[in-house]
Amino acid sequence: MSSAAPTPIGIVATGSYLPSTVVDNHEVGNAAGVSAEWIERKTGIRRRRRAAPHEATSDLAAHAARSALRQAGLTPDQLSYVVVATSTPDQPQPATAAIVQDLIGARRAAAFDVNSVCSGFMFALTAADRMLRAEAAEETRPGVRGPYAVVIGADVYSRILDPADRRTAILFGDGAGAVVLGPVPAGTGGITTSLTTRGDQHRLIGVPAGGSRRPASADTLAEGAHYFTMDGRGVRGFVQDNLPGAIHELLAKAGVPGRTVRHFVPHQANGVMLAEVWPLLGLDAARMHLALAHHGNTGAASVPVTLDLAHRRGLFTAGDTTVLSAFGGGMSVGSALLRWAPTRHARPARTRTDSTHLPVPAPRPREDALAGAR
Repeated sequence: MSSAAPTPIGIVATGSYLPSTVVDNHEVGNAAGVSAEWIERKTGIRRRRRAAPHEATSDLAAHAARSALRQAGLTPDQLSYVVVATSTPDQPQPATAAIVQDLIGARRAAAFDVNSVCSGFMFALTAADRMLRAEAAEETRPGVRGPYAVVIGADVYSRILDPADRRTAILFGDGAGAVVLGPVPAGTGGITTSLTTRGDQHRLIGVPAGGSRRPASADTLAEGAHYFTMDGRGVRGFVQDNLPGAIHELLAKAGVPGRTVRHFVPHQANGVMLAEVWPLLGLDAARMHLALAHHGNTGAASVPVTLDLAHRRGLFTAGDTTVLSAFGGGMSVGSALLRWAPTRHARPARTRTDSTHLPVPAPRPREDALAGAR
């Protein structure tokens, strides 16, 4: 065992992938029986991306992982772990992460999935951080510069939505975001996390059929039980009741005053809901990063996609205290606080993989006041 001080772990690089097909509010509104104006007024969403017929969750995830690895200047064989957070896996078995590991050529990495629905990325980030800390405390394996992990949030919700259900069809888009975790300079990184699950409210969000309780059958197909369902009012109440407490708990655990937080990257669930809960979080000096107008709610991809878009614009400075937070089915809340490491950022390359990056939109007046932008 090494006698040196523990190596801090942090975000080394970011990446994302958004499919090329754009679906605006008029298209989803026509199917759901609502107007484009109503969708934007209720959610803040204007358009979302949709995976091509040949694209599965693993394809989007692999694109995002490659993007992050390029930014980090790493090769796939330098990874110790590939962790994929998703609730729309390619198939029930094997883990989507195993497919991603093969697609990117990370032959030496252990690979596994995490399913905490839209909060999955935060749970996956926590798991990878803890494993890397343990590995960093040991002698680095010969030939491996690290240790490193790629943590990916990826979902293709367009495949499980009922187009006629205005509670869900208007919200979701497809996408993938990734971060590379690894050793960072002293005084940065140091990820502190807070995870909670309220299983007593698990019925608020779900896909009723297709598992061991209700296997696929002619009856489940006929009743539409394979579609994603959500109690919108219940979810809003859950977020208002649980997100502020989760953020306060995180800040107390890290010993960090809320006024010192510079950036807040939330799950991009619904812009109106985020505006309502923002004053309760105690992050008055932070800039809230919102990109949902252009890609909607991308499930577990939501936080890492938004993080990558902001990072590639150079909005983070080394040492900035940053809070990431997501909420999702289960019902779960996951939050993390870190000090931004001196990572590389660059304009997206002109390739099919990176050409779909969108700039973080300028907030509307109400959001600008909430964001407290510097």
